[in-house]
Amino acid sequence: MNGRQGIEDAVVDLIGAKGPCTGFEIEEELNADSLLLWRTCRTSGRLDVRRLGKRYMRLDRHVDGFARLSPSILREFLTYSVVGLVGDSGPLDEKCREVDRRIRQISRYKYELARRTVSEIMGEFEEGKDRADQICFVIAGDIVYDMAHDVPRPERSTGKLVRGSDIDLVVVVDDDLPESCIRGLDELIYRKKYRMLIDPAVNEEIDYKIKRVALIREQASFDDFKRMVAIKILGEGLLLYGSESLYGTVRAILEEGNLSGKLNDLESLARSFRDRAEELIINDSVDREKIKKMHLFYSTEEYEEFE
Repeated sequence: MNGRQGIEDAVVDLIGAKGPCTGFEIEEELNADSLLLWRTCRTSGRLDVRRLGKRYMRLDRHVDGFARLSPSILREFLTYSVVGLVGDSGPLDEKCREVDRRIRQISRYKYELARRTVSEIMGEFEEGKDRADQICFVIAGDIVYDMAHDVPRPERSTGKLVRGSDIDLVVVVDDDLPESCIRGLDELIYRKKYRMLIDPAVNEEIDYKIKRVALIREQASFDDFKRMVAIKILGEGLLLYGSESLYGTVRAILEEGNLSGKLNDLESLARSFRDRAEELIINDSVDREKIKKMHLFYSTEEYEEFE
């Protein structure tokens, strides 16, 4: 394949033979450069690119203003986009429904896995039997947006491949919960995390942080990058298990400082950044090295809160 025209012709031929495909299916079949493939599909007058799911804000210290959208441009194209032929909407609509069902199925599976896992942990937590009103588990990340995926990726500490989106948990505990209870809970969660990671039948990653309400109040100052990340995660989080009252306290803290409004402002900034980034890449206004340096195309994972 020589340049864009060759790739465009190959994609059109592929879809003509096999029907609409995800970006990943096209990349795998043609073994094409992902950046050139994305640009070709987006600018072709013969190809119809449909984006599925939601875009949501993620904080990235490498980006000016910290705010970017997730999925990244590349991840969105490979996993959450379907490419068909212009004027042939029937097969494209059907493929989109199929991919959308799969994304939601993965998200539901990971949510239910997280809920069962937490329930098992609390069932083993003898010290917590009489302290149910002092603990709640908040789930965040791809799962809460129904955007979880199962594309294999390396886990940070071991490099071992895991099944796509991790399970992000914030364990909120009351300020009066004894430190010994927190240590015991941490040990149980870590043990479960390790077992899930090494069990080939599960092969899922849990990222978690245990924090007292007092720490959340401190982080609500929203005055440095790590605190912004912590509040952003709590802002998107949903109650998975535990005390509704404690979860209500967390939501009240977020509202007290108009943190929801600040997060909305950052999301608007992220959407503007995405629009500019896509325009620059489509118009060949930046070279490949600049694209990497500015984090315009490839994803940077949001690890700050769970380090």
